[in-house]
Amino acid sequence: MLNLGLKQADLAGPGIGNYDELDKILPPHYRSLLTPRETQSAIFAAKRYIEDNLCQELNLMMVTVPLIVDAESGVNDMLDRDGSRTPVQFHISNDHNQHPVDAQVVQAATKWKRMALQQFGLQPGEGLVTDMRAVRKDYFLDHDHSAYVDQWDWELAITAEQRTLAFLTRVVEKLWKVIKGADVFVQDLFPQLKTDEYPPLPDKLTFLHAEDILDRYPDLPRKQRETAILQDYPAVFIYGIGWPLRDGYPHEMRAADYDDWITPTLSADGRPMHGLNGDILVWNPVTQRRHELSSMGIRVTAETLVKQLEMSGQLDFLKLPYHQAILNHRIPLSIGGGIGQSRTLMLLLRKAHLGEVSVTVWPKILKDMCHAKNIHVLE
Repeated sequence: MLNLGLKQADLAGPGIGNYDELDKILPPHYRSLLTPRETQSAIFAAKRYIEDNLCQELNLMMVTVPLIVDAESGVNDMLDRDGSRTPVQFHISNDHNQHPVDAQVVQAATKWKRMALQQFGLQPGEGLVTDMRAVRKDYFLDHDHSAYVDQWDWELAITAEQRTLAFLTRVVEKLWKVIKGADVFVQDLFPQLKTDEYPPLPDKLTFLHAEDILDRYPDLPRKQRETAILQDYPAVFIYGIGWPLRDGYPHEMRAADYDDWITPTLSADGRPMHGLNGDILVWNPVTQRRHELSSMGIRVTAETLVKQLEMSGQLDFLKLPYHQAILNHRIPLSIGGGIGQSRTLMLLLRKAHLGEVSVTVWPKILKDMCHAKNIHVLE
């Protein structure tokens, strides 16, 4: 029977939700294939490989990225449309409060990157990638959600003619080539990662539209639909995240002012769809769960920005500097996304918990739970 309440609650992807449930989910007989010292070596080897190859595949340059932004700029990433995830904000009194600044810790560099394309004078076919660090205080802290977020946030300037599903697909295929290559690379460096228990990543992604997945599993909420589809296809790219599907709900809530989820498109067999964005998800054989690696998309134009903000009841955003830059065509058209660093490293190094590859804060209940399951969480 269709559970509409569960579907609605699932839209923002808040994590597992309670530690009793997490205790059942964490692998009971876990053994890391790498020591803590080997893990650190593997992290930085994989990181260098991914950064170098992202730059090569997409013609990107590494650039510095802010940790904090002016609250009045509109540049911070609000993550979702419902306002449930707010940034850490603080007041800088500066000069005895004569010239103060209200600053926010970034939640992602999604909007800043598009502004930065203009700042660095990048033309269509040129782009940037950052070693981004952020804080998201409203996550439930489980095995793959942390208050500390690290991403390869990238952005590529494009032409109007490249704003198509076919171009999006080609870019995603290049990203997957890098991730797959990193999987092979770290296994060559650390052969103990090659095991029948944990198969290698598939050579290719399967591309599906969110509407197609809903058609297959109409009674399941979003995360359960993703789990089900990953049983058949262990690595997928899901198109069209943000537009309401035929059941009235989007596959997942998506902010209205960066990815374009409103533009009409056609499926491969000619059916009308919406959205020029999507997510890369894989099946994680260690945790036996769905595992999101990347969210990305072709960015909004002046026209689609207004339409999406209108649908979301956020037209007041249009007065902010970032939104004005889009409306007045002062920044390039672009495609971009974020690849979760710790999420990717957790997958490549066959880890059960984000805390094995990144250092952050965890509640005592989670640290005790991990210790009991032989999961070495860094502190």
